[in-house]
This record gives sequence, structure tokens and C-alpha cells, in this order.
Amino acid sequence: MPFLRLILLLCCIQSLEGLAQLPPQVLDKLQQASIPREALSVVVLPLGAGAANPARLSHQADVPRNPASLMKLVTTSAALDLLGPAYTWRTPVAIDGVVRDSVLQGNVYIKGQGDPKIGVEQLWLILRRLQGMGIQKIQGDMVLDRTAFDVAAQDPGGFDGEPLRPYNAAPDALLLGYKSFLMHFVPDPANKVARVHVEPPLAGVQVQASVPLSSGDCSDYRASVKADFQNPLRIGFAGTYPSSCVDKVWPVAYADPPQFAARALHGMWLQLGGQLSGTVREGALPANLKPLWSHESPSLAEVVRDINKFSNNVMAEQVFLTLGLQQRGLGSTANSQAVMEVWWHARLDHEAPPLMDKGSGLSREARITPKALAALLQWVWLQAFMPELMSSLPLTGVDGTMKRSKSSASAHLKTGSLRDVMGVAGYVEGAQGQRHVLVAIVNHANAHQARPVMDALIDWTAGK
Repeated sequence: MPFLRLILLLCCIQSLEGLAQLPPQVLDKLQQASIPREALSVVVLPLGAGAANPARLSHQADVPRNPASLMKLVTTSAALDLLGPAYTWRTPVAIDGVVRDSVLQGNVYIKGQGDPKIGVEQLWLILRRLQGMGIQKIQGDMVLDRTAFDVAAQDPGGFDGEPLRPYNAAPDALLLGYKSFLMHFVPDPANKVARVHVEPPLAGVQVQASVPLSSGDCSDYRASVKADFQNPLRIGFAGTYPSSCVDKVWPVAYADPPQFAARALHGMWLQLGGQLSGTVREGALPANLKPLWSHESPSLAEVVRDINKFSNNVMAEQVFLTLGLQQRGLGSTANSQAVMEVWWHARLDHEAPPLMDKGSGLSREARITPKALAALLQWVWLQAFMPELMSSLPLTGVDGTMKRSKSSASAHLKTGSLRDVMGVAGYVEGAQGQRHVLVAIVNHANAHQARPVMDALIDWTAGK
């Protein structure tokens, strides 16, 4: 009997050693990228795995890693579970006066409740519907109610020194256009300039109407135009626009984020021919004031697709805070963290919970073990909303953030990247039709060179 136990123990040890042995092609890519194997954590888990069907690969699976945008999988899975794929956000619109001869004698109220997808088109529809009720002039104010979220003021450049990048936009109960505008450059060769126009129009903001054309290639037109965004009320250009660029659209986060919604609403209202005698200001919708209607967002399933396919940070934060709003009455970081903690323990109590300070993963402090993330994906596979989550993940070599992948495998994988972080997580189809969960995360100074490592792991998993 002791001899038999020894044999079983040796077999178990050999099995565990086998699980920790990284494939040769992965080791080669790590070496080429100058990334030590200790910086990589990997789990490859056949779906439906149990005692008789163990993980195909497990390397440092219990090490807490910064997952970057892979944390969006936790946020979106919880949202699909708690809110349901058909959940929609509603933005009430109300007035507190009477309309006579196309003039509203009173204020217009717009109450934000976290809708992550009010873009230029939706803003236009909201204001056109207001005009459709016979209102052309507002003899009062436009009042923006942001009280559904309690979000601390954020420095848009505090994370990585890039305040004009839309991915750094802060969440907002009344989030309009991601607090960003689009600069359109349209060459006019006859007049030797590129015409410039901005969407949405921003009230009180002057934008230089044109930029001189120049010869040269279009490899870096943004540097060529030498845009000046220092003054939020005046945007100019000191350079030229390469004529070889044809049309271009440059998304830019507004330099004064708290004022963006007011300027966008006012600007769009004026562009539609409306008049406003008062101002656009913040305030609460009176409790006794019944909304005229509510603008309805796309479904959560559609929003989740945008979040995961294109790794949209501010949309993920909107969903994260919405969980706190719906479960605890106020969208705050503390409330949302509490909701996520309860949810995780109810669904995956056997795994170490993630450390979440944000819903997007745009964080230096966030941590999760690859084993826990793999367990989450395995749990999702058995849920009714699995098709919505899986279809939201980028398809390898085809779309979203996986479009540049060199892997030939059929896989739906979320990507995550920050300075010193790169990872993938999702579902990979094996050679025999068996699907696997793959989670791979690199935390290292050379993580930006780890894409070939990820492709090698995807291909290895697909060969199983």
C-alpha cells in the first residue's frame, strides 16, 4: 500500500510539472521579446473541465496580475447577469413651464442616468424631439441633472499624461459623446486648404476654419497640422495638412471636460435653429416634475459588444457605476465595488475575488488571478447570456482589438494592454472542435513586445 501511494504521488507531481511546462514555441517568443517566463501567467482550460479533464496548461495561474482591460470581462459578465442583456438606460426630459407661440416659458431638464451611448446622433434626436413638441425658444435655462452618479473630479491626464485622448474620459451620469469632439479635415485643392469642421458644434468655442495644404505623405498628419488645444475656447493650427491624406477624422477629448455637455447641448440647439435666453447649468430634476418622455439607449448586449470589441473604457465605467445605481440607489465607486463583491461571492466563491477600483481596468492597482478569470469564463459558458458575452469578444485576425493578430486560430478573445501589461482572455476552438478557455497575462516592462507570445499561445491552444 505505501508503495502504491508513492507511485500515485509521483504521477501527480509529474502531472503538475507537465501543466507548468510552457510550450517550446511560447518559450522562444518570450526569449525573443526579452520577457522572463516568471512574468507570464497562463491557463488553458477545456470547457466542462473536471477531475477527469484537467487544465491543459497552467503556469503561475494563482499569481495576482494586473489584467488591464481584461477586467472588462468581469464588469460586463456581472452586468449581463444582474441587469440582463435587454436592459436599457433611460434619460428623462422634462419642462417646468408652458409653451406659447413656440416659446417655452420655463426650463428644460435632462436627467442623466448613466447612458453610455449618447453620441452626436442621439443628442440631435433628443433636441429635435423637443422641437417637435413645438419648442423653438427656451425662455429659461437648460438644466442638466447629473445626480445619479457620485464621481470624484478626475485629472484627465493623471493616468498617463494624455488628457486629450478620449479613452481617458471620466464617467458621468449625463455622458455626452464621451466628452470628446471629432475634427473633420476635408482637402479643398482648388483653394489649397483643408476645411475643418467639428462635431458636435460647441457653443462658445472657435475653431480655425481651414489649414493650408502641403505636399508629403500622410503618416502623421496630426503632428503636421500642429494643433493648439491649450485654450478650450479657441482651437487653432500652426502647421499644414498633407494633401495626400484625403479626408481624416481626429477624435479629441475636450480640454475642459466638465463644460463639454453644456457646450455640446447649447451648440447643437443653436445649430438646429433653436434659441436660449438663459444658460445651460447643472441642477436636480424636481421630484414632482413628470418627464415628457425618456430617451432610451441601445440594449446592454449592444453596449457590451462596443465595450469588449473596441475596449471602450468610459463605457465600461458607465456600466460599472450603473450596477451601484441600480442595486444601491447611487452610482459610486464604493457602491459598485460592494455590488461586485457580493456578486462574485455568490457566483464564484471558490475563487479569489478580483481587486477592482474601476470597471474598465484602466488602473495600476487592479489585480486578478488568471485562474479566477478562467473560472469566470467557464461559468459564463453555462449561462443563458453566454452568446451575448462571447459574441462581444474580438474575433482573432478579423475585428476589434484582435484584428492585428497573426494567429490563424478561430478564437473570441478580449485583449488587455497598458504600460507593462499585455494579455488575452476568452474562448479558443481546438482542432477537434473542443473549445478551450485561454487566459494569458504578461506583467513586465517589455509587455508591449508580447503580442507574438499571445499569438503562439492561441495557436498552441487551437492545436489541442
